[in-house]
Amino acid sequence: MENKVLAVVNGKEITTEDYNFFLETLNPQVRAYFTSNGKESEIVNELIYQELLYLDAIENNLDSNKEFLEVLNKTKASLLKTYALGKLLEDVNVSEEEVEEFYNSNVDKFKTTKSVNASHILVDNEKLAEEILEKLNNGENFEELASQYSTCPSKEKGGNLGTFNPGQMVPEFDNAVFSMEEDEISKVVKTQFGYHIIKVNEINEPEVQSFEEVKDEISNELKRIREQNLYLKKMEELSKKYEVEIKKETGL
Repeated sequence: MENKVLAVVNGKEITTEDYNFFLETLNPQVRAYFTSNGKESEIVNELIYQELLYLDAIENNLDSNKEFLEVLNKTKASLLKTYALGKLLEDVNVSEEEVEEFYNSNVDKFKTTKSVNASHILVDNEKLAEEILEKLNNGENFEELASQYSTCPSKEKGGNLGTFNPGQMVPEFDNAVFSMEEDEISKVVKTQFGYHIIKVNEINEPEVQSFEEVKDEISNELKRIREQNLYLKKMEELSKKYEVEIKKETGL
């Protein structure tokens, strides 16, 4: 893309490159506001104002101010550290062959856990729960009875709790629901919340995720590990090269 001149301030050109760089410094919400609302001229104006402020600062010798130089040195050091880290890690890559080899050697790590989709009716006394269970055994509709009797907010969805894995519910409920068959309705189950009647709508058995599903996750993790190892190795080398002293009396 051509680097067009957008304005000239005291001989200094403000270009589309400056414009784009400024946009990148904004947080995404502010950037979207300017770019999607025809506010481009406001950004150009802001760049002009900043250049005017810079010229005024130079004219008043603020660039040689002691306080400014201290801030400048700290900022320079911080940027250089970030840049040096980027240079250290820039060549770290993981090939698809390595990712696939890791997947094939660790297939069990990519096995999903069993999950169920279940509904329940929750009431605060056992007698009522037994009466509802009898209605269900006589063929009445579970969802309608949940909407009528359940004290759980899930009653608005016919008692449906969604899909969940082992360990997400209280133990008594968990033990019951994961020992049931699909479409089975439980006996009354007591928990700290009251008395439940559970219906299993769907059982999702454990399955191995495909390579395509997890390859990006594996690649990112292998790269992270490789970067961490390279970083620690470099720090070990530099710690031997430069003197390091930790002041334990700092109290941190």
